[in-house]
Amino acid sequence: MKITSSTFVKSSAKIQECPAGNIPEIAFIGRSNVGKSSLINMLTGRKSLAKTSVSPGKTRLINHFLINEAWYLVDLPGYGYAKVSKVQREKFGKPIESYLLKRENLQTVFALIDSRIKPQRIDLEFLIWLGEHRIPFIIIFTKTDKINKKELNRNIQAFFTGMSEHWSEFPGYILSSSVKKTGRDEILEFISEITEN
Repeated sequence: MKITSSTFVKSSAKIQECPAGNIPEIAFIGRSNVGKSSLINMLTGRKSLAKTSVSPGKTRLINHFLINEAWYLVDLPGYGYAKVSKVQREKFGKPIESYLLKRENLQTVFALIDSRIKPQRIDLEFLIWLGEHRIPFIIIFTKTDKINKKELNRNIQAFFTGMSEHWSEFPGYILSSSVKKTGRDEILEFISEITEN
């Protein structure tokens, strides 16, 4: 797939405010500061389509971007940022949960995991929740340019070991780097397959 156009449509605080669900949607979500905005900008070839920040927890709304006039890329709020109050975390969580459970045109979720660190409980719990609710997802391990191959393989193995307590069959995954554009073709090819059928 070649992205020829990408346009910000709107930000929504709740599912009722989202654009009409008449075209496929692909959602991106991850723990705060996982590199989601950088990944979205890399995929679309736009340096500032999604806002990046050195301060985690920047995305607090459901953001819709229209891609190629054919499908929506949905940037969901990050989860698990410690400096956001418990009340705010719960407030962010409800719109995310409602969107993931009720958005009928949602095709798949790209769940972003920071490849540089050992498995985080909050990531594992979120993926288990997706599985329990039969929400299709693919894992994207981000920031692979910031870690050597040996550590990367060790962290990925540890992640799937953590998942093995709850899963008999593991989901697919893609390695990515927004700096080196690693994984871009694989991600876009996967999106192409599920949005053009």
